[in-house]
Parts: sequence; structure tokens; C-alpha cells
Amino acid sequence: MARTPIDHPGEQTAEEPIRLLAIRDTPLSLDEVFRAVGDDAAGGTALFVGTVRDHDGGADVDALAYSSHPTAEAELRRVAEKVVADFPVRALAAVHRVGDLTIGDIAVVVAVSCPHRAEAFAACRKLIDDLKHEVPIWKHQTFSDGQEEWVGAC
Repeated sequence: MARTPIDHPGEQTAEEPIRLLAIRDTPLSLDEVFRAVGDDAAGGTALFVGTVRDHDGGADVDALAYSSHPTAEAELRRVAEKVVADFPVRALAAVHRVGDLTIGDIAVVVAVSCPHRAEAFAACRKLIDDLKHEVPIWKHQTFSDGQEEWVGAC
């Protein structure tokens, strides 16, 4: 029996490898992203989780906030489509959080499933690297000494 989105809520048909793309102001779910990239033809799934750390560049971080440009989701889709075009992707998902985050919070989750593990690792790395460099999401850090810093695309 063929799998359909109705049979498996949250999944798309096998023809559409981009299963989940979002920029959200609510906590992110590893389980949601992992489920989104489930595919019976995939032999490898790679998942990357970016978390808020308590330091940056040798300075203690007290607070962090992400903000995004209104075009961020469209740019995220463009990045995802390029990864799908360059690798044998069976399924892809990427979610990024915006707003105020605390140390240890999940800021971004990306996942890719492919026929083989090497392809999944490479595609996942390309996805997170391009998201970080090309999607207009910015990080505002406040350090324990009172200094602040805006970091380009996250």
C-alpha cells in the first residue's frame, strides 16, 4: 500500500523531498524533524542540531536572540532546493528558531536522508553551512561584561 500524507500525518509524498521548512518563535522538536525525513528508500539519515552555547570568542554569553528578514523562509527554500538538486536526497527538513533563547536551547535543526550515509552526511553539512551563510537570520549576543554583538547570517 502506498504511503500518503493522510496515512502518515506530517509526511509528504515520496516525490517531494523537501518535507519541512520553517522559521519559528517556539521551541524546536528533534522528533518532528527526524520523522519528517523518514523514507523507506533511505539507508542513511544525518541530523544536525545547533544549540545556544554559554560562550563565544572567549567571552561569556548571557543572552542571545535571533531575528530574521521577511524573505528568510523563501531563502531557506532556495538553499534546500539547491541541496536536493546537488545530492540524491530522499527527504530534507530544516527549522530555525527566532526570538529570545537561553543557554542550551535548540536554535536550528536540519536533517537529510539519502540512499547512503556518505551522501546524507555531505548533504546535511551543505544544508547547514548554506543556511548559516545565505539565509538572512541574525544573532544578537549579550556578553556578561555588558558588551553586545550582532553576528551576520547565523
